[in-house]
Amino acid sequence: MSRPKRLTSSIWLLALAGVLIGCAPGRPRAFRNLFVPPAPRPLEPRFVAPEPPRIEPLFELKGLPLALEATAESFLGTGRVEAIIREAEAHFHAGRRHYQEGDVEAARLRFDQAVDLLLAIPERAPDRARAEKRLEELAEAIHRMDLAGLGAGDTASEPGFQKAPLEDIPPLTFPVDPAWEHKVLEEVRATASQLPLEVNDAVLSYVQYFSGERGRKIMGAGLRRAGRYRPLIQRILDEEGLPQELIHMAQAESGFQPRAVSRKRATGMWQFVRARGREYGLTQTSYADDRLDPEKATRAAARHLRDLYDHFGDWYLAMAAYNCGPVVIDKAVERTGYADFWELRRRNVLPKETANYVPIILAMTIVTKNARDHGLEAIATEPPLRYDTVEIAAPTHVPLLADLAESTVSQIRELNPALLKNLAPAGYSLRVPEGTGAAVSSALQAVPPERRAAWRVHRLGEGETLAAVAQRYRIAQNSILAANRTLTDGMEAGDLLLIPATEAPAKASAKRGPAKGPARRPVAGQTTVSRRASN
Repeated sequence: MSRPKRLTSSIWLLALAGVLIGCAPGRPRAFRNLFVPPAPRPLEPRFVAPEPPRIEPLFELKGLPLALEATAESFLGTGRVEAIIREAEAHFHAGRRHYQEGDVEAARLRFDQAVDLLLAIPERAPDRARAEKRLEELAEAIHRMDLAGLGAGDTASEPGFQKAPLEDIPPLTFPVDPAWEHKVLEEVRATASQLPLEVNDAVLSYVQYFSGERGRKIMGAGLRRAGRYRPLIQRILDEEGLPQELIHMAQAESGFQPRAVSRKRATGMWQFVRARGREYGLTQTSYADDRLDPEKATRAAARHLRDLYDHFGDWYLAMAAYNCGPVVIDKAVERTGYADFWELRRRNVLPKETANYVPIILAMTIVTKNARDHGLEAIATEPPLRYDTVEIAAPTHVPLLADLAESTVSQIRELNPALLKNLAPAGYSLRVPEGTGAAVSSALQAVPPERRAAWRVHRLGEGETLAAVAQRYRIAQNSILAANRTLTDGMEAGDLLLIPATEAPAKASAKRGPAKGPARRPVAGQTTVSRRASN
């Protein structure tokens, strides 16, 4: 493909930002090498399961723009790389100051700018190794702050993040136990899989690891959480025409934690970086990040994987490209002439993490499908999340929504991991416990839209006095009376009171027990919220 002979440095760098950032750019150009020689098999497979037929998607996917290709090494001399490193460090130090001052939003913005600058340096640029080392150092420092409180703040008021488990899985070099080889070969021969399962030393090593004490803990934690999201993920993979075994990519990437964050700022259950998320429709604002939404992120990941498979024609290369980016895989194929994951791995032309990524996914698949043989049959999975959806018309305080659902703030957060603050923005589709959606929508109308960002509601309990309610929310009794003028004949147990709070105290977020005695009247003529059983 011909390229323009001259481009300004800024245009090259702009192209690189779209190519080099992320888990993987969206839909790169198709292969040009039509005569790729057959790859020798350095990791001679003990067994290769018959390749399943291609799964046709249930509907045609819309094509995305092809990723721009650029090689701007000539524009980035050593001096320019050093300047970029200094600029990234300046962003990092500014972010750390914001973090120490409690300005989490500004800190996150600065940290993202630091990481993006270093990620955008071309692979063959001079002094690239130093840039990569500094990137790892800054990413580790940012990650520590993430886990300590970046984005979490006071746990009573803001949501937190978790560490991505893939970072805890080590590269393996120890020899394979011959007994394990025979055992795994027999398991794979008896295993039905839509994803081709190839067994070699790399895969066997990780099967052995996940069957040991440390690896079994990682597998067990992921499998327990998988119960929440498995039906959702299986449905989307089926709708997009993908192998069901790709669910194990989410297990490796995040352990099914919707708020997992990696050292390199990849975020969510499917570990999207900002640019890749935006490319696949995952909106990111200061109030909500769709990368953290399990359903939206799974849909985006499935479409991204479909694009990668359409490009490479091979699931192993598609998975590798998801991890490191299709441009990296394209260059490795062009450099070696082999469009084969195992040959690229043998030739050491893949990033270390990517070289282990595919064997990890295959090992997780084998171990999970043969859980009894690997000590995982006793894992009790968590029940699937069930919820109703409420459309938010005005910015609304999460504790208010918990009040209306007669739930807890933590449960509302759990159902809405994409919320970055304790405020649901206007236009947000909020999930509430199953069976409460209609009651929440109805009762929410009793709260003036301009007051929903601060006000609360409180169901009066048996024997509870107005003075006790006022003390609990730290407001004057007259303020409560003024907000509830419709209760002209006094207040009784079961009444739903508007609480004109300016800031919700932490203890008011705790779940309250059911009120004793029958409910009397709704506030402002609205239906009283009732508690319903969840399925």
